[in-house]
Amino acid sequence: MSAPLAEAVLHYARLGVLPLHTPGHKGGRGAHPMLQCFFTEEGLRADVSLSAELDDLHAPTGCIRAAETLAAEAYGADAAYFMVNGTTGAIHTMLMATLAPGDALLVPRNVHRSVVGAMILTGVRPVYMQPEIDTRLGIAMGVSLVAVKRAVREHPEAHAALLVYPTYYGVATELAAIADFLHEQGKLLLVDAAHGPHFAFSDELPPSAMAAGADLSAESTHKLLGSLTQTSMLLARGGRVPTERIRTASGIVQSTSPNEILLASLDLARAQMAESGAERLAAAISCAHDLRRRINKIEGLWVFGAEHMGAPGMMALDPLKITVQVSGLGLTGFAAEEELRRRGIAVELADARNVLLLLSYADGAREAEQLLAALRDMAATCAPLCTSRGAAAFLSLPPIPRMGMEPRAAYFAPHACVRMEAAEGRIAAETIVFYPPGIPVLAAGDVIDGATLSYLSAMKAVGARVVGAADASLGTLLVIAEGSYGKG
Repeated sequence: MSAPLAEAVLHYARLGVLPLHTPGHKGGRGAHPMLQCFFTEEGLRADVSLSAELDDLHAPTGCIRAAETLAAEAYGADAAYFMVNGTTGAIHTMLMATLAPGDALLVPRNVHRSVVGAMILTGVRPVYMQPEIDTRLGIAMGVSLVAVKRAVREHPEAHAALLVYPTYYGVATELAAIADFLHEQGKLLLVDAAHGPHFAFSDELPPSAMAAGADLSAESTHKLLGSLTQTSMLLARGGRVPTERIRTASGIVQSTSPNEILLASLDLARAQMAESGAERLAAAISCAHDLRRRINKIEGLWVFGAEHMGAPGMMALDPLKITVQVSGLGLTGFAAEEELRRRGIAVELADARNVLLLLSYADGAREAEQLLAALRDMAATCAPLCTSRGAAAFLSLPPIPRMGMEPRAAYFAPHACVRMEAAEGRIAAETIVFYPPGIPVLAAGDVIDGATLSYLSAMKAVGARVVGAADASLGTLLVIAEGSYGKG
């Protein structure tokens, strides 16, 4: 299984050339001793950029082009584009390559905050769609085909839809049917597949975004495959989006000095999956099924599985995402996260009622036993505290607020700071999320309503971590200054 980019980077590191070029640590000679702890000597020599032997990310003709071609083949795409600033960069590239300022984009309210950032950068106008809500779990699922059809009927001017597939919790909507419908209507399907980069390598998982018919798909290979953090791929299907637009957009949002080690890790993650991905994923999936069964035997805990799927917006489940509801122990997810961390377990995320455990091809029986021991100990220790550690009541995402200004106009408009209790009826000048999962509760341009304010207060009270707000205590909010409405 060739890895042309990774091989080229290692070859360069072993040449022994005198580096009279960037970076300033000069192959590790000048590196701080603590920095040297993070890399081998060969690794520091490989930390180069813009060498002729190592190709150019923004106009590849050599090893990068070969690596991207192999990635496209592995994913069943017509083209792949390596990203060194994460799926955020891939999403920004998607919107810049496909839409123009003022274009309407159908987008779920439970998108990642990077999508709001992309709309601010591009001037795209959002048409928000309501995802399905599971009240027992207290989380948002996917957007259903019915919801997409309704949005297209009400907003025929929309050029494209951007969907989350799967959700952070591993829930996959009926993407293939949605793709067929959108294409029949002459519209593009863009997909935030940050949590589905492994789907293409196992028949036991939901279909990949490319297999389902997406035109562009942003895949976080670092999240569930073996590339380094902040690396991702943007996959493309030919015919609807000009390739030159994608490469040009990528060049605008990505560094002109990309780290070759990061790029090489993308090449190696693809090679690893091509060589042994099916077998590794099969073992991890089997482990996940066994974990679900055993966790559900622990009193006070509940994990949903494939049997919970089948409703609109909930076609299938990635079994490697294990959502453990802890409210039966009288705990919030945030309290359970702290309890598990004290027992040596770091979870992927917590919400008001659940903790999310993420398995990958790297996990097996040893990790499963360590996790089970921690969960059993937490259940045994915390059960007597139920009355004093009261679980959060179901906190449903509030209805989608009315949009008073487009996100880009709101971002650039003059703003003011007001007490939260005085913010109702004003237009938000900031995007507020609880992270993870990073879903905007309030987006720049939203008209702030009472339901949203109540939700913000309730989530803050149960311990959710606030991101994006100028005042993390949420005592005050940034709003558009009076007299600025309609400007920008």
